Amino acid sequence: MDKFKVIETPIKDLLIIETKIFKDDRGFFIESYNKRDFASIGVNANFVQDNHSMSKKWVLRGIHFQFKHPQGKLVRVISGRVFDVAVDLRLSSPAFGKWFGVELSGDNGLQFYIPPGFAHGFIALEENTHFFYKCTDFYYSNDELGIIWNDKDINIQWPLDKVDEVIISEKDRKLQSFKEAVELIKKEKLWRRL
Repeated sequence: MDKFKVIETPIKDLLIIETKIFKDDRGFFIESYNKRDFASIGVNANFVQDNHSMSKKWVLRGIHFQFKHPQGKLVRVISGRVFDVAVDLRLSSPAFGKWFGVELSGDNGLQFYIPPGFAHGFIALEENTHFFYKCTDFYYSNDELGIIWNDKDINIQWPLDKVDEVIISEKDRKLQSFKEAVELIKKEKLWRRL
């Protein structure tokens, strides 16, 4: 296998990337990103910022997007496990309003490429989950918007069958509905090209 293998998802341009893991009795080595190799598999993103978060079990972050500065993201889990979700907000997409989720973990080595025009969120499925992601645009706090995690129109099937309580920030509890987000997106000309 090459260093990176693309696994298509039902939503165009949203990709799972299988990374080759070199293991021996000392541990393992992963090359998680290589601009040239990523271009050869169709990911020509220009990443400008790296972020790293740590979450307790059942922390749910998102579902976030930037309005005027949409970010593409390459996400992975360094240790622990998450259920990671992307929602297609590209007005021209046949999958507009659809979501896709994938489990990422420190063990499976999968990465998830989310191009600009998607909202993104995840729930940590293990304690001390370390989540790392590269972004194609800078973070602007005054540009961040989001969709409430349990929006009935999107109807994300979060893996919550054994959860007593999801841990959500106060900011994320106040996020708007999908319908409200769509109204904002339709007013912004920038999103018409995504």
